[in-house]
Amino acid sequence: MIPKTFKEVIDLGDGREISIETGKLAKQAHGSVVVQSGKCMLLCTVVSNYKQSDVDFLPLTVDYREKFAAAGRYPGGFFKREARPSDGEVLTMRLVDRVLRPLFPKDYHAETQVMIQLMSHDENVMPDAMAGLAASAAIQLSDFPFECAISEARVGRINGEFIINPTREQLKESDIDMMIGASADSVMMVEGEMKEISEEEMTEAIKFAHEAIKVQCAAQIKLAEAFGKKEVREYEPEREDEDLAKKVHDLAYDKVYAVAKAGSAKHERSAAFDAIKEEVKATFSEEELEDFSDLVSKYFYKAEKAAVRDLTLNDGLRLDGRKTDEIRPIWCEIDYLPSVHGSSIFTRGETQALATVTLGTSREANQIDMPSYEGEETFYLHYNFPPFSTGEARPIRGTSRREVGHGNLAQRALKGMIPEDCPYTVRVVSEVLESNGSSSMATVCSGTMALMDAGIQLKKPVSGIAMGLISDADSGKYAVLSDILGDEDHLGDMDFKVTGTADGITACQMDIKVKGLSYEILVKALMQAKDGRLHILEKLTDTIDAPRTDVKSYAPKIVTKVIPGEYIGAVIGSGGKVIQELQKETNTTIVINEDPDTEEGIVEILGTGQEGIDAVIAKIDALMFKPEVGSVYEVKVIKMLDFGAVVEYVEAPGNEVLLHVSELAWERTENVSDVVNMGDVFDVKYFGLDPRTRKEKVSRKALLPKPEGYVERPPRNDRGDRRGGDRRGGDRRGGDRDRKPRRD
Repeated sequence: MIPKTFKEVIDLGDGREISIETGKLAKQAHGSVVVQSGKCMLLCTVVSNYKQSDVDFLPLTVDYREKFAAAGRYPGGFFKREARPSDGEVLTMRLVDRVLRPLFPKDYHAETQVMIQLMSHDENVMPDAMAGLAASAAIQLSDFPFECAISEARVGRINGEFIINPTREQLKESDIDMMIGASADSVMMVEGEMKEISEEEMTEAIKFAHEAIKVQCAAQIKLAEAFGKKEVREYEPEREDEDLAKKVHDLAYDKVYAVAKAGSAKHERSAAFDAIKEEVKATFSEEELEDFSDLVSKYFYKAEKAAVRDLTLNDGLRLDGRKTDEIRPIWCEIDYLPSVHGSSIFTRGETQALATVTLGTSREANQIDMPSYEGEETFYLHYNFPPFSTGEARPIRGTSRREVGHGNLAQRALKGMIPEDCPYTVRVVSEVLESNGSSSMATVCSGTMALMDAGIQLKKPVSGIAMGLISDADSGKYAVLSDILGDEDHLGDMDFKVTGTADGITACQMDIKVKGLSYEILVKALMQAKDGRLHILEKLTDTIDAPRTDVKSYAPKIVTKVIPGEYIGAVIGSGGKVIQELQKETNTTIVINEDPDTEEGIVEILGTGQEGIDAVIAKIDALMFKPEVGSVYEVKVIKMLDFGAVVEYVEAPGNEVLLHVSELAWERTENVSDVVNMGDVFDVKYFGLDPRTRKEKVSRKALLPKPEGYVERPPRNDRGDRRGGDRRGGDRRGGDRDRKPRRD
C-alpha cells in the first residue's frame, strides 16, 4: 500500500522551487521530511528520548552527512565507506545547531538527534542552504517542545542584485556569500564572507534573506497542519523554588555587583565570585545543601548574570572596568620564530594568538573531496585551541567542531586579500595561547601580520573584533559592547564577530540570543565594530606597515614557468628520472601540472637558493631548445671521435649534436684533432636535418672563408660513389658496359 504523503512547495523565483514532503520515508522517526530542489534531495529525521538525561544541558546532536552515492561516486580510502565527517559537513552541522539549540526549553534535557543526509546531489543546488529548513520542518512534525519554526537561506549579490540560494557558479561572481538563520520574527544567526562591503549593504542583505525565510517558515507550519500537528509532549521540568531563588539573589547580588564594578582580571574575578558563592552556601545547613545544592548554584549564576548586566546598563561599566566601546590593551610582535616562513604574536588583554605561515607548491594544496564539491584550496588556515589557553586540564580528542568553525571564519576573513597571482600554497596555523574572549578575531589579526612577515603581498591588512549586546526589553535600555570578554559572551544577548579592511567587511559571524533584535541596534553594533576594527588595524600596521618585499632568506622562493605540453615528458624523463635527478642536484622541489584548457605545462620550482632555481630553469630551457635552420650557435667540444666531434650548445647545456669531420674545415681533414680539441668553443651554422642521413647537421666550415682556388668535390650518391658516371668509365645504367644476355 502506497503511504499517504503531504507536500508543500516554496517558490524561490527564476523558475526554482523547494518542496517539503513527509509521509513516505523514515516513519518511525519522531519527525521526518524530504526537502528537494532540482535533483538535490535531503532526508532529515529527528528523534528525542522521552526520558530526561541526568545532565543540566540539552544533549542535542545535529549531524549532517553527504552520501557519495548521491553524486554517483565512491568514497575514497581503503574501505570505500563514508567515515568521519569532513570539515564542510562539520560547518553545516554548526550552522544548524546554532539556530535550533536556543529554541528548546532551557529545562529540556532529553537526548535529541537531528540527522540530515544528502541523498541525491544536483550540481546547481548547494545543499547546505536547505539543511536548516529540513531540520526545522522535521521538528514541526514531531511532538518536541520547540518554540517556533525557523529556516536558513544563503544570500548572494551579483551586479547589485540579491539572490536567494545561488548556485556555486553564481557565487564565483557574487561579492557576498552569507548564510542567515531566522524565525518569522527574528534573525538569530548570520555567517559569511564578503568582498569589502559596507555595514549598510550587509544589513540590506540580512533583510533580504529574512523575507525569504518568512515564506519558508509559513510553508513548514502549513505542512504540519496538513499532516496533523502533534500535541507537545510532557516532560519532567527542572525543580524550581521561588523563595530560594529570592534568598540567593538577595545574598549574592550586591556582593557580585561590587566585585564586578571594581574591575579585575579573569582569574581574580573568578576567584572572588567563587568566594561569594561559598559564603552564600554557608548560610544553609548541610541537610539543606544536600537537598538543593544544585538549585543554589543555579540561582547564584542567575544573580551573577543579573548583577553584571545591570552594571553595564546602569553604570556603563564592564567586568574588567572598561567602558562599552573601549578596546583592551594590545601588543604585537612579528618574526618571533626564527625558522618558520612567517610568524607573529597578537595579544589583546588576556587573549593571545601565535600565527605561523608555511609556503609550498601546489602539491601542498588542501584537497576537498565531498559529494557536493571537489576542489582544492591554495590558501587555508587551521586553528588550535589547547586546554591550557583557559587554564584547564582536559582530554584532547582531535580537532573539535568549534576549532573547525573558528578556523573557517578566520580563513574566510583573510582569503580575499591573498593576491590572485600568488604562486604559493599558503598555510596559516593559529595557536591560541591565552583565551578570554574572541580568540578567532585574534587569529585574524595575528594571521594578517604573519602573512605580511612571510612576504605574501596582501592586498590590504585585515583586523577583527567581537561585539556583544546587553539589553533589557522592559526598560528599553541596551548597550553594545566592543571587544567582549568570555564572560560577556555567556552573559550577553549577542555574540557578533566582524572582520574587515579599512574599506569594508570581509567576514562575519553572529549569534543573537534575544527575540526581535531591531535593525537599528544591528546597525549601531556594526558601526561601533567598524571603529573598533580600525583601532585594532592601526595597531597591526604600527607593527608591520607593509608586506616584506620578498620571502625570508631561509624560506623557499617559487618560480613558475609555462612550457609547451609537448615538452612535459622530456622534463619528467623516463620513469621520472630527469626531474628526480634535477631536484637532487639543485636541492629544489619541482611540480608540473598540465593546464586542461591550453594543454600547457605549469612548472613550479621551489627552493631556498636562487642558484638552484636558476639551474632548473636553465635545464628546462635546454630541454626545450630547438635550433633554427640558418642560425649560428656557439658550441663547445665535449667528445672527440674518429669521424667528428660531439659538440654541446653553450646556450642549451645538455643538447648535443655531431659535427662531422667533413664540416670542420674546407681543407681535407685527416684527424679531427688537427682542427679542434676537447673544450674548444666556436660557432657553427645549423642546417636542420640532413636529407641523406636524417640527422641534424651543423657546420664549422660554413662560417669560414673558402681557400683560394678551392674546387668543390661532387657530392656522394646514396651508395657512396661520386656522382657523374661510372668509375670504370661506363654508364652505370647501361652504356658500353658488357651485359649478360637475359634469359627468357
